[in-house]
Amino acid sequence: MIYPYEIEVCCDSWQSTNIAHEAGVHRVELCSGIGEGGLTPSLGLIQLVMQKLDIQTHVLIRPRSGDFLYSPEEIEIMEKDVEFCRNSGVHGVVIGFLLANGDIDVDLTKRFVELAGNMKVTFHRAFDMCKDPLKALEELKELGVDYLLTSGQAAKAKDGEALISELVKRSDGKIKIMPGSGVRAHNLEELMKNTQAPAYHMSARIKTDSAMEYKKTSVAMGAQSLDDEYKISTHSLEDLKLAMSLVQK
Repeated sequence: MIYPYEIEVCCDSWQSTNIAHEAGVHRVELCSGIGEGGLTPSLGLIQLVMQKLDIQTHVLIRPRSGDFLYSPEEIEIMEKDVEFCRNSGVHGVVIGFLLANGDIDVDLTKRFVELAGNMKVTFHRAFDMCKDPLKALEELKELGVDYLLTSGQAAKAKDGEALISELVKRSDGKIKIMPGSGVRAHNLEELMKNTQAPAYHMSARIKTDSAMEYKKTSVAMGAQSLDDEYKISTHSLEDLKLAMSLVQK
């Protein structure tokens, strides 16, 4: 069955990916470091998902947090990651490159679109940091990018609805505009109505208790608080199923 809308879920672990698969979402974006805006996931996670789950899988290609202006060595790292994904049967990659002046790096994007081969290509929220979004959209259309992930150059997609709607109108069927950032089941229907976008990048993130019986409460390993040290971040199966019911109406 072909649905008029697509749901992509951001997943940073086997647990979250498996729940997205169980919910029947159309696609997952594999990543790590969500607190840093998303980074390339481990090769082991990519391989395990491809071997054990029958789901469209796109992989974020981003070697570090911070800006989207990369050194030659960082570009080489990303090239190797894309090659690994292509050779592993991954369905798509998620990229984003800017020049120092705030424009899309057209030459580098073209290079990676070609390197992706038959894989789908998403240009991620580096777009939300670019200088001229309408110019950037035209460039990405010409480059043959399949999806544009954007919050409408706002902190959350709901605040960027006006630009997202304009991007959808200007997409001309050449690129799928995919709102992301703060997209959840409870606001999905409103975003669909207000933007008419064909795809949505969402989260249903929740925290579950660790199975640890012994808990060292005096030491934290990076959690925001000691209370979170023994919490596992994953997704709500119920919220993802609700989102799917909305797009299948």
